Amino acid sequence: MQTTSVFARALAPLALAFAVASPTIGAAADDGFYRGKTLTVVIGSTAGGAYDWYGRTFARYIGKYIPGNPTVVAQNMPGAGGVQATRYIYATAPKDGTAVGTVNSTLITTSLTKPETMKMKFSDVAWIGAMTHEFRVCYAWYTKPIKNWNDMAAAKEFVLGATGTGTGSYVNGAILHNLFGIHVRQVLGYAGAAQQRLAVERGELDGSCSEWNAIPANWLEGKKINPVVRWSEATPEGFDYPGAPYIGDKAPNAEVRAIIELLNAPGELGNPFIAPKQVPADRLKILRAAFDKMVRDPALKAELAKSRQPLEPTSAAEAEKIVATIYTSATPDLIAKANSAMQ
Repeated sequence: MQTTSVFARALAPLALAFAVASPTIGAAADDGFYRGKTLTVVIGSTAGGAYDWYGRTFARYIGKYIPGNPTVVAQNMPGAGGVQATRYIYATAPKDGTAVGTVNSTLITTSLTKPETMKMKFSDVAWIGAMTHEFRVCYAWYTKPIKNWNDMAAAKEFVLGATGTGTGSYVNGAILHNLFGIHVRQVLGYAGAAQQRLAVERGELDGSCSEWNAIPANWLEGKKINPVVRWSEATPEGFDYPGAPYIGDKAPNAEVRAIIELLNAPGELGNPFIAPKQVPADRLKILRAAFDKMVRDPALKAELAKSRQPLEPTSAAEAEKIVATIYTSATPDLIAKANSAMQ
């Protein structure tokens, strides 16, 4: 999938944990800081979604490229749509380089529109990188009468689900309701993406808004869903759904399009990995170098291709530039209008 620019282009019980034995790299390993250590990868979601999938893939491969080959442990820390895990990495996690996290990139927008919720900015964490961009769609279940954008716009009600108000699912639904007048009703409180999908299958929800790569392959192969709108101009290979236009193309004016672009901007960082800002510079350099090597690993590429998961890496330096652009371009007026759109 092609990339697009940014604007045109505390701690709760851990829900799930497992240790991943990192393969050694023989002579490439050394007796530095990470030898005999454990690196914890905190995943800000429940099991079963795209963030969990990429977080666990990261955990399986990253230790191979860190001198000393630490054991890598993946731990789910769901809560408040990823806010809990983000706050943990920012304020509570070890600052010595033994903890990193992957969280919902939409929370970058939340840090602008609801600073009292986040109490931090994503320029206040250390960036490791991102494994893919975020291509999101809203879709309806195949048994529902909503088959495309026009059906959705005319529907008396379109029932969607979300974990909480800070998630991408909620933001997408809120934009449809507040900026386009679509009769979206959102049901909140689902533990994660897997639970939302079960609710869709049971008929409790008409559909959902989701990362495309998190939609089960058997749903796509069985034509179980009808995408009705997409949230990026560029589309992944094989995406052939003319009934799902780019949301920006439906904007009635430049102001609405600017609001949409602000709210969509974090999607460039898709599934990001961050660490505490206080991690020593030499260890942060090690983690970033390991990430850059990991995303070139032929075995990782083969696994992702087999699982039909995209690999569109963003380096730490690129991620920092994207975040900086988001914060500097978000004027108070635009933030206020975006906040209203998310209510």
